[in-house]
Amino acid sequence: MIHYFNPTDECALRDFSKTLTILMRKHDISNRETVIVCIGSDRATGDSLGPIVGHLLAMHQKNFHLYGTLENPVHAKNLEDALEFIRSHHKNPIIIAVDASLGIAEHVGYITVGEGSLSPGVGVSKKLPSVGDLFITGIVNLSGFGGQMLLQTTRLNLVMHLADFIYKGLGRCLASECRSSYTETASELRPAL
Repeated sequence: MIHYFNPTDECALRDFSKTLTILMRKHDISNRETVIVCIGSDRATGDSLGPIVGHLLAMHQKNFHLYGTLENPVHAKNLEDALEFIRSHHKNPIIIAVDASLGIAEHVGYITVGEGSLSPGVGVSKKLPSVGDLFITGIVNLSGFGGQMLLQTTRLNLVMHLADFIYKGLGRCLASECRSSYTETASELRPAL
């Protein structure tokens, strides 16, 4: 199930953090390292969502391992190497993948969260390895013909708003007090749309 969040909604940040926390708990995170993989490149505005989130997280990194920042992005050319490094250096991690995505007009500007792996590059017809136990995407533009061009013409303002929302939501979720404050079970989750 994919959960949609409109960052302009008053309760969206709280609901995003709560949903992500519940999904993490379903994976028994008590004895697992948390690894966040922020995927994308700063060479196309729309594709820079992941590295910008990684950059923001790196400034306040505490209780997780981070791959993919503006300085050291994880992108199509090095994704397989990054995943191999993670497999060899982290025992049984829970991996949260963060990436930009393309979607329908009504969802542009939304954030999605879900269980399972993310398939980076699908929106621009690239075949890349799947990533993650959980995923977070920011819908930065329309899907369809000319996906790569759409990523290059995406407004930076939208990307920055989505990145800030994801950064704040992940921060709330990963804070130690947040991990113990949500008592809802996964069966109580409902998609936002």
